[in-house]
Amino acid sequence: MAVAVRGSRGASGAGALNSNILRSFFSYRIFVSAMFTLLFIATFSVILTTHPSTSHPEPSLPSTGNAYAHRTFLALKSDPLKTRLDLIHKQANDHMTLVNAFAAFARKLKIDASRQLKMFDDLAKNFSDLTLKTNYQSSLFEGDGPLDEDVLRQFEKEVKDRVKNTRTIIAESKESYDNQLKIQKLKDTIFAVSELLSKAKKNGAFASLIAAKSVTKSLHCLAMRLVEERMSHPEKYLEEAPDPEFEDPSSFHYAIFSNNVIAVSVVVRSAIKNAEEPWKHVFHVVTDRMYVAAMKVWFRMRPVEGGAHVEVKAVEDYNFLNSSYVPVLRQLENAKMQKFYFEDHAVNATKDVGNMKFRHPKSLSMLNHLRFYLPEMFPKLHKILFLDDDVVVQKDLTGLWSIDLDGKVNGAVQICFGSFHRYAQYLNFSHPLIKQKFKSKACAWAFGMNIFDLDAWRREKCTDRYHYWQNLNEDRTLWKLGTLPPGLITFDSTTKSLDKSWHVLGLGYNPSISIDQISNAAVIHYNGNMKPWLDIAMNQYKNLWTKYVDNDMEFVQMCNFGL
Repeated sequence: MAVAVRGSRGASGAGALNSNILRSFFSYRIFVSAMFTLLFIATFSVILTTHPSTSHPEPSLPSTGNAYAHRTFLALKSDPLKTRLDLIHKQANDHMTLVNAFAAFARKLKIDASRQLKMFDDLAKNFSDLTLKTNYQSSLFEGDGPLDEDVLRQFEKEVKDRVKNTRTIIAESKESYDNQLKIQKLKDTIFAVSELLSKAKKNGAFASLIAAKSVTKSLHCLAMRLVEERMSHPEKYLEEAPDPEFEDPSSFHYAIFSNNVIAVSVVVRSAIKNAEEPWKHVFHVVTDRMYVAAMKVWFRMRPVEGGAHVEVKAVEDYNFLNSSYVPVLRQLENAKMQKFYFEDHAVNATKDVGNMKFRHPKSLSMLNHLRFYLPEMFPKLHKILFLDDDVVVQKDLTGLWSIDLDGKVNGAVQICFGSFHRYAQYLNFSHPLIKQKFKSKACAWAFGMNIFDLDAWRREKCTDRYHYWQNLNEDRTLWKLGTLPPGLITFDSTTKSLDKSWHVLGLGYNPSISIDQISNAAVIHYNGNMKPWLDIAMNQYKNLWTKYVDNDMEFVQMCNFGL
C-alpha cells in the first residue's frame, strides 16, 4: 500500500488517490505485489551495502541536492539501520498522504464535516508531530553519526501504533464513504429518472386528454352516416308535433346534454332496460345544432323500448340563451378569453398539463353549462334528473323522484373522503371573497347524476346566484374553469346528500373500484379520461357499458367501433 501511494506524491497524487478511493481503495493484489517489490529492493540494497563490489571504484558522495536523498545514499553506503529508518519514515509519510486524501474526500462530501475533518486532521498531525519530536530529530534525522537503535525502535513502535490506529479509522470510514457515494449516485439516478418520469407523465396526460376530448373517427363516422341517412330519405324524417308527455310533470324526466350519439343512446337504453314502467320516462336530449339531425335520425331508426319518450333539441332552440343573459357566452366574446382558449395550445400544452382540461373550449361551451338553466328550459316541470353522457344506469331510478330533499334544490352523492374532494381543491381560498363565503373543508359532491327540485330552484333563485359568481370569475381568479366549482358555489347551502349507492364514480380513471360497489350502484359513472367508447378505456369496466350498445344498428357496425 505504501509503495502504491508513493508513486502519486504531491497535488496530482492526492487527486488520483481521491478518485481511486471510489474503486474500493486499492486492490489486494496490487498491495501484495507492491510489498514484495519493496522487500526485494530493500534486501538487494542491504546485500550491496554489506558486500560492496571491489571491481568498481566508489563514487563520490553528492554534496548538494535533497537532504533526504543524501541520507538515503549514505544509508545504502554505510549504515543498515538507515534502510530500516527510511522504510519506517516512508510508511509514515504514505499513511499521512492517505489520511490527507480522506480528509479531502470528507470535505467534498460534507459527511459529518466538523467531526470527520478534525479526526483526519488530527491523524495527519500525529504523523507530522512524530517526526518533529526533538529526540527523533536529533537522533534520527539531523545527526551524521550512527543511529541509536533504541530510539529507532521507539520511533518504529510509535509509527506502527499510529499506522494501526489510522488503518482502523480508515477502514471504518471507507465503508461510510462508499455508502455515501452509492447513495449520492442513487439520488442522482433517482432525480434523473424522476425528471424523465415527470416529463413522460406530462406528455402522457396531454396525449390522454387529446384522446378523451377529441372526436374519434368512429364517432364522427356514426354522426356523418346518420346525417347522410336523413339527406337520402328526407320523407322518413319529417318533423313531428311535440309529444304532450314532454311537459307532463307526472312523468319521470331526464336531462342529457351531449354531442355523442352512441353515448346518449347507451344512457337512454340502460335506463329503459332497468325501468319498471318505461312508458313513464321522458328523456330530454339537448345537443349542438350540427348534431341535432344525427340524434333525431338515431332515435327514429332505433326507437326506445317500452314506450319511453325522447325529445331532441338544439341549444339554439332556447332563445333566452344569448350573450346578454348568459355570462359564459359573454365571456367567450372577450378577446383575452379567446386567446386563452384558442391560441398557443401546442406550445403551452405540456407546460400546463394540470390545467389543460379546463383550458379546453368545452369547459366554456354552452352545452356544458346548460345544467344551470334547467328551470327555464323546462318551465312546467317540478323535478328533473340530470345525467351525464358517460354514465350507465343499472337499476330503476324512479325512487329518486320520491326522495324528500328537505326543501333543498340539489340531491347528489358526496364524493369527499379524508382530505380529498373538499372545497379547497376546487376553489381558490387565497382569494378573500372565497375565503369569506365558504369553508375550505366542506365536502364536495358529484355532478353527473343529480335530482333537481326545480320549484325550490326557482324559489332560491339559484340561476341568479350562478350568474353573480360567474361574472366575478371572468378573470379566473376564483376557480379554474369547468362546471363543478360554480356548481359547488351555486348549490352550497341547498344540496341534500344522497346514499352513495345511487351513484358510483371513477370508472374512467380508478382501476380499484370494488365489484360490490359497482354491482350495488344504481348509476355508474365513467368520469375521467378513459371513456368506455375509447381505446384507452379500462377493460375491467368496459363491458358494463358495451352491453347496452345497440350493436344491431347497421351504422355502428359500419363505423368499426371495435366494441
